[in-house]
Amino acid sequence: MTDRNSKIAVVTGAGSGIGRAVAVELLRAGWSVALAGRRAEPLAETAALAPGAASLAVPADVSRPGDVDALFTAVVERFGRVDLLFNNAGTFGPGGVPVEELSYDAWRHVVDTNLNGAFLCAQAAYRRMKEQDPQGGRIINNGSVSAHTPRPHSVAYTATKHALTGLTKSLSLDGRPYRIAVGQIDIGNAATDMTARMRTGALQANGEVAPEPVMDVADVARTVRHMAELPLEANVQFATVLATTMPYLGRG
Repeated sequence: MTDRNSKIAVVTGAGSGIGRAVAVELLRAGWSVALAGRRAEPLAETAALAPGAASLAVPADVSRPGDVDALFTAVVERFGRVDLLFNNAGTFGPGGVPVEELSYDAWRHVVDTNLNGAFLCAQAAYRRMKEQDPQGGRIINNGSVSAHTPRPHSVAYTATKHALTGLTKSLSLDGRPYRIAVGQIDIGNAATDMTARMRTGALQANGEVAPEPVMDVADVARTVRHMAELPLEANVQFATVLATTMPYLGRG
């Protein structure tokens, strides 16, 4: 496939973890993928995992409107359109900090990345999808099982993931007239550097620290690809993919 006749995806947070796994899955499936992240070197490492595929690395901080505008401008200049945004960039913030001790700066950093960044990227993608010919596209927001059930001492992360669910619903509704499908994937304990602590011990609701099972991040990537490759007449509104025996149902 050439750059201009394959499906075009933008993946944020593509330099590591879930973002890297999804980007590589799409690249190997023939998509052209714009890899967005704060640092150029990890993006280059992601691209190298799918040699010969049509990728574009764009260093960008999704919490900065100027960076987001530049990202989508670069994508359209290179590939001509945007068919998919995987809105993945996010941060846990400082782990294990009680709410009364969480600094405002830490709160703002999580909100700016997880919520404001997701909004800015969705808005930029929405504008291109509405204007392009043929019209339409798909946005998949990376939520979390924390969008349903919080962990102890996770107020900033949990609040932003609950807010992301509202963003998903509103975007999905507003996108209907323009063939813009919007869904959300809520992920629990995918094996990445970000979740490495789960395997050694995570704080439970009863105050104990216990190791938790994890799942292969490739299983998440395949789920995102399935959602992405549906025709625009069909949409996975919400999907939950988690390690089968993790403490989620019945948490607390």
